Amino acid sequence: MNNKEEASKNSVEIGEQTEEKEKQEKEKKEKEIEIEKEKELDEEEEYRLKLKELSKEELINKIISIKENLSNLEQENEDLKDKNEEWQDKYMRLQAEFENSQKRWDKARKSLATQYTANVLRNFLPLYDSFASAIKDLDDNNPLTGFYKQFMNILKSYGAQPLETKEEDSFDYDKHEALSSLEREDLPNNTIIDILQEGWKFKDDVLRYAKVIISRKPKPPPKPPEKDEKKEEKKTKEKEEGHEKEEKEKIKSDLEDTNRSQGKEKKTESN
Repeated sequence: MNNKEEASKNSVEIGEQTEEKEKQEKEKKEKEIEIEKEKELDEEEEYRLKLKELSKEELINKIISIKENLSNLEQENEDLKDKNEEWQDKYMRLQAEFENSQKRWDKARKSLATQYTANVLRNFLPLYDSFASAIKDLDDNNPLTGFYKQFMNILKSYGAQPLETKEEDSFDYDKHEALSSLEREDLPNNTIIDILQEGWKFKDDVLRYAKVIISRKPKPPPKPPEKDEKKEEKKTKEKEEGHEKEEKEKIKSDLEDTNRSQGKEKKTESN
């Protein structure tokens, strides 16, 4: 017998064994199902026999007891449902609070990182001022100009860039800081005349306010002195008003004296 025949024979034997095993398991399951059915039938039969043994009053009491138990079970079911809804509500609230706390933490962490980066960039701004002043009169071929461009690219890579501020722009409290003001008739009030230090921004926040000088309207000229005639008229009018006031006060005093004297005369007559 060659190897192929042995292998085929072994496979046939294994298949027969597998079929036999499956058949035994199937028969075992069928027997278990039959046993369960018999148990259920026996329990039903036992319950029926018990019911037959009971009297009419006992049956009524049994039905009432079953209804009461059913009512209690329904109430317990409702209570469990309420508790389940309550715990679900608590779980949802806790989950929402956890998510909100996580969002607040992420926001605070990002804000802290932004503040830290802004503080570091702010320390480099004096170096930028020195660079800008040094290359002011230099051409593009100068090595210092190349260093300046490289430095600017580094700052811009972090989101920092100069504020766009020009002369004759309107003063903006959110971007500019006014160090002084000069009277100018040819410009509107609060117009930028000169930029003393350039401003910078970091993303959407101001990193450094631009220091500027702004214009202000001149004060109006003083009023011309009044003429002598007007002064004399004013004095005369004041005197007349004074005389009228004195006369009124005198008349009022005379009336009071007259009233007092009349009152005394009436008192004497009555006595």
